[in-house]
Amino acid sequence: MRLLAFTFISSLLMALTGCAVTPGMTRDQVLSSWGHPTKELDRDGLHRMQYSRQPMGQSVVMVDLDTAGRVVQSHEAMGPGDFSKIDVSGTSTQADILWALGPPAKIDGVMSWKGDIWSYRWKDTQDMWFWVYFDPSGVVRRTQQGPDVGNFRLLR
Repeated sequence: MRLLAFTFISSLLMALTGCAVTPGMTRDQVLSSWGHPTKELDRDGLHRMQYSRQPMGQSVVMVDLDTAGRVVQSHEAMGPGDFSKIDVSGTSTQADILWALGPPAKIDGVMSWKGDIWSYRWKDTQDMWFWVYFDPSGVVRRTQQGPDVGNFRLLR
Protein backbone atom coordinates (compact mmCIF):
# COMPACT_ATOMS: atom_id res chain seq x y z
CA MET A 1 0.00 0.00 0.00
CA ARG A 2 2.84 2.42 0.85
CA LEU A 3 4.49 1.70 -2.50
CA LEU A 4 1.23 2.51 -4.29
CA ALA A 5 0.87 5.78 -2.35
CA PHE A 6 4.51 6.72 -3.02
CA THR A 7 4.08 6.03 -6.74
CA PHE A 8 0.90 8.10 -6.89
CA ILE A 9 2.43 11.05 -5.04
CA SER A 10 5.59 10.93 -7.17
CA SER A 11 3.52 10.94 -10.36
CA LEU A 12 1.43 13.83 -9.10
CA LEU A 13 4.51 15.89 -8.21
CA MET A 14 6.05 15.24 -11.61
CA ALA A 15 2.84 16.35 -13.32
CA LEU A 16 2.65 19.52 -11.24
CA THR A 17 6.27 20.42 -11.96
CA GLY A 18 5.34 20.89 -15.62
CA CYS A 19 2.69 23.42 -14.57
CA ALA A 20 4.98 25.72 -12.59
CA VAL A 21 4.40 29.45 -12.98
CA THR A 22 7.67 31.24 -13.69
CA PRO A 23 8.58 34.93 -14.06
CA GLY A 24 8.12 36.21 -17.60
CA MET A 25 5.18 33.95 -18.47
CA THR A 26 2.19 35.68 -20.06
CA ARG A 27 -1.26 35.79 -18.52
CA ASP A 28 -2.50 33.49 -21.28
CA GLN A 29 0.20 30.93 -20.45
CA VAL A 30 -0.84 30.98 -16.79
CA LEU A 31 -4.49 30.56 -17.75
CA SER A 32 -3.57 27.70 -20.07
CA SER A 33 -1.72 25.86 -17.28
CA TRP A 34 -3.78 26.74 -14.21
CA GLY A 35 -7.20 27.69 -15.57
CA HIS A 36 -9.22 30.65 -14.37
CA PRO A 37 -8.26 32.04 -10.95
CA THR A 38 -10.69 32.08 -8.05
CA LYS A 39 -10.20 35.85 -7.70
CA GLU A 40 -8.37 38.68 -9.47
CA LEU A 41 -7.32 41.96 -7.87
CA ASP A 42 -5.35 45.07 -8.86
CA ARG A 43 -3.14 47.04 -6.49
CA ASP A 44 -0.09 49.31 -6.78
CA GLY A 45 0.49 48.53 -10.47
CA LEU A 46 0.19 44.75 -10.01
CA HIS A 47 -2.55 42.43 -11.19
CA ARG A 48 -2.91 39.47 -8.84
CA MET A 49 -4.45 36.17 -9.87
CA GLN A 50 -5.39 34.13 -6.81
CA TYR A 51 -5.72 30.36 -7.04
CA SER A 52 -7.37 29.32 -3.79
CA ARG A 53 -8.15 25.80 -2.61
CA GLN A 54 -10.16 27.20 0.32
CA PRO A 55 -12.60 26.35 1.89
CA MET A 56 -11.53 22.68 2.14
CA GLY A 57 -8.01 22.89 0.71
CA GLN A 58 -4.92 24.31 2.41
CA SER A 59 -3.27 26.22 -0.42
CA VAL A 60 -3.58 29.67 -1.96
CA VAL A 61 -1.18 30.50 -4.80
CA MET A 62 -0.72 34.15 -5.74
CA VAL A 63 0.45 35.02 -9.26
CA ASP A 64 1.44 38.67 -9.73
CA LEU A 65 1.50 40.22 -13.21
CA ASP A 66 3.00 43.55 -14.27
CA THR A 67 1.19 46.11 -16.45
CA ALA A 68 2.38 44.27 -19.58
CA GLY A 69 0.61 41.10 -18.38
CA ARG A 70 3.77 39.14 -17.56
CA VAL A 71 4.39 37.18 -14.36
CA VAL A 72 6.57 39.04 -11.87
CA GLN A 73 6.34 36.41 -9.13
CA SER A 74 4.20 33.60 -7.78
CA HIS A 75 4.09 32.19 -4.28
CA GLU A 76 2.12 30.09 -1.82
CA ALA A 77 0.38 32.44 0.61
CA MET A 78 -0.62 29.98 3.35
CA GLY A 79 2.37 29.92 5.66
CA PRO A 80 4.10 31.60 8.59
CA GLY A 81 6.08 33.97 6.34
CA ASP A 82 2.93 35.56 4.93
CA PHE A 83 1.08 35.42 8.24
CA SER A 84 3.87 37.33 9.99
CA LYS A 85 3.53 40.23 7.52
CA ILE A 86 0.00 41.02 8.70
CA ASP A 87 -0.03 44.29 10.64
CA VAL A 88 -2.17 44.17 13.78
CA SER A 89 -1.43 47.77 14.82
CA GLY A 90 -4.62 49.10 13.26
CA THR A 91 -3.66 49.80 9.64
CA SER A 92 -4.58 46.51 7.89
CA THR A 93 -8.10 46.15 6.55
CA GLN A 94 -10.22 43.40 5.05
CA ALA A 95 -9.05 44.53 1.59
CA ASP A 96 -5.42 44.04 2.70
CA ILE A 97 -6.18 40.50 3.89
CA LEU A 98 -8.04 39.67 0.68
CA TRP A 99 -4.95 40.83 -1.23
CA ALA A 100 -2.53 38.87 0.97
CA LEU A 101 -4.43 35.64 1.62
CA GLY A 102 -7.50 35.61 -0.62
CA PRO A 103 -11.05 34.86 0.48
CA PRO A 104 -11.33 32.96 3.77
CA ALA A 105 -12.50 29.38 4.15
CA LYS A 106 -15.20 30.71 6.47
CA ILE A 107 -16.18 33.76 8.46
CA ASP A 108 -16.93 33.17 12.12
CA GLY A 109 -18.01 35.17 15.11
CA VAL A 110 -17.90 34.56 18.84
CA MET A 111 -19.59 36.33 21.72
CA SER A 112 -16.29 37.52 23.21
CA TRP A 113 -15.27 39.31 19.99
CA LYS A 114 -17.35 42.08 18.41
CA GLY A 115 -16.08 41.77 14.80
CA ASP A 116 -15.70 39.06 12.19
CA ILE A 117 -13.09 36.32 12.38
CA TRP A 118 -11.79 35.08 9.03
CA SER A 119 -10.59 31.48 9.04
CA TYR A 120 -8.02 29.96 6.65
CA ARG A 121 -6.91 26.35 6.38
CA TRP A 122 -3.22 25.64 5.89
CA LYS A 123 -0.71 22.83 6.30
CA ASP A 124 2.30 22.81 8.61
CA THR A 125 3.48 19.54 10.11
CA GLN A 126 -0.23 18.99 10.72
CA ASP A 127 -3.53 20.45 9.50
CA MET A 128 -3.86 23.99 10.81
CA TRP A 129 -6.15 27.03 10.97
CA PHE A 130 -5.09 30.67 10.75
CA TRP A 131 -7.55 33.25 12.08
CA VAL A 132 -7.69 36.99 11.40
CA TYR A 133 -9.74 39.03 13.88
CA PHE A 134 -11.35 42.25 12.63
CA ASP A 135 -12.92 44.97 14.75
CA PRO A 136 -16.46 46.11 13.79
CA SER A 137 -15.03 48.66 11.32
CA GLY A 138 -13.11 45.93 9.40
CA VAL A 139 -9.61 46.65 10.76
CA VAL A 140 -7.30 43.77 11.75
CA ARG A 141 -6.73 43.70 15.51
CA ARG A 142 -5.16 40.29 16.04
CA THR A 143 -4.26 36.98 14.43
CA GLN A 144 -3.99 33.48 15.81
CA GLN A 145 -3.18 30.00 14.58
CA GLY A 146 -3.88 26.55 15.87
CA PRO A 147 -4.42 22.93 14.91
CA ASP A 148 -7.44 21.80 12.95
CA VAL A 149 -8.87 19.69 15.76
CA GLY A 150 -11.71 18.55 13.50
CA ASN A 151 -9.21 16.36 11.67
CA PHE A 152 -7.78 14.66 14.76
CA ARG A 153 -8.45 10.96 14.96
CA LEU A 154 -10.28 9.80 18.02
CA LEU A 155 -8.03 7.71 20.21
CA ARG A 156 -9.59 4.85 22.13
